Amino acid sequence: MNVSVVLFTSDLRLHDQPPLRAALDGSREVVPLFVVDRAVAAAGFTAPNRLAFLADCLRDLDTGLRERGGRLVVRSGDVVEEVCRVACEADADEVHMAADVSAYARLREARLRRALEGEGRRLHVHDTVTTAVPPGALTPASSDHYAVFTPYFRQWSRQPLRDALGAPRTVRVPDPIGSEDLPSRRGLPGLSQGLTPGGEAAGRRRLTAWLRDGVTAYEDRHDDLAGDATSRLSPHLHFGTLSPVELVHRARRKGGGGADAFVRQLAWRDFHRQVLAARPDAADSDYRTKRDRWRSGRAAQEDIEAWREGRTGYPVVDAAMRQLMHEGWMHNRGRLLTASLLTKTLYIDWRVGARHFLELLVDGDLANNQLNWQWVAGTGTDTRPNRVLNPVAQARRHDPDGAYVRRWVPELAGIEGPAVHEPWKLSASERAACASYPDPVVDLSEGLARFRRARGRE
Repeated sequence: MNVSVVLFTSDLRLHDQPPLRAALDGSREVVPLFVVDRAVAAAGFTAPNRLAFLADCLRDLDTGLRERGGRLVVRSGDVVEEVCRVACEADADEVHMAADVSAYARLREARLRRALEGEGRRLHVHDTVTTAVPPGALTPASSDHYAVFTPYFRQWSRQPLRDALGAPRTVRVPDPIGSEDLPSRRGLPGLSQGLTPGGEAAGRRRLTAWLRDGVTAYEDRHDDLAGDATSRLSPHLHFGTLSPVELVHRARRKGGGGADAFVRQLAWRDFHRQVLAARPDAADSDYRTKRDRWRSGRAAQEDIEAWREGRTGYPVVDAAMRQLMHEGWMHNRGRLLTASLLTKTLYIDWRVGARHFLELLVDGDLANNQLNWQWVAGTGTDTRPNRVLNPVAQARRHDPDGAYVRRWVPELAGIEGPAVHEPWKLSASERAACASYPDPVVDLSEGLARFRRARGRE
């Protein structure tokens, strides 16, 4: 066999890259291909922050390939048409790609398989590229997927993982294959000011530093809002600049409670993917409906705008929302608190919040984002669907001296200690010093009572 095409999607790396390794093992030359999918943009699933991070990833991937004698071929348009066109230009016999779980990705894969077979070519789809354990590999006796995380995690933990692959030394690309220019983040409107750089090299540096300095304390500090003690590897997992298989192996070799807690989070990521693979409509519809009649109308819209802009009057929520605007990223505890306030206290449809997050999050992953929102809203896999997170109690627990709030809400920077979490209780003189900060959009007890009435618990 002379030539194979490797279609990169959400696996933009050279280390532990099974589709690329298989193509190199079976062919004299390969065409590393990325297609800028216009259908994804047309459907509204692109966002400036992710486009910028993607541009970094593609440039880094091209650099890595050129260091090995190859290059990245970039095309734009319909993925199936462009892959078939490149395969024809290269006279390729096979196309290799990673499996994915969204309804769109699976439809795209089916279309591509039919088109290639019609031309006498073969499509090879590789699992354990974007997950550690493939969706569908673990199923309970009574269902096609696990609906509760704990039993899934028990089975997931027992699964043997394949060995992580090294990066190839040489990649030979046939000369005549043309490419468009690499995308660039320059000129993209609306980028978050604190957006981090993308690419495999950046991801591997962060991983090495995390395993050296951060993971040991992760079990005890992962909810520390001000300490920012999480790995921040989620954007690299989303774009596939890091391999989940490699991460599990390296964390387990590190060992200890922090590494175990980190691996558990990687299992949550696989859990959500196996749910979405089995129930693709959960991206837009309630996984377990509560027949909610979410608030709408002018008052609800005003609450939504206050939530989006970080001016709900609940400092820890506003701090998290402002972090999202500035960095295109948010601490996981902040994600839980902001989602709980919107869906439970304000009783706003979870899809409103999920859509806003996808507009800004650089790690805006369909499975994780939608199913985490459903978990908080009580329409997903949470076994306690009516739990409500109190933002004040949570802030006192996870930001005890208010450092996180003061970092992101400058109106409250002069308020010392935990009093910053309840500015409405300050003295008149203290309140005057932060007069630009709004009063709460709703009293917590009123919001809780409204939610309980809506869910039929009162």
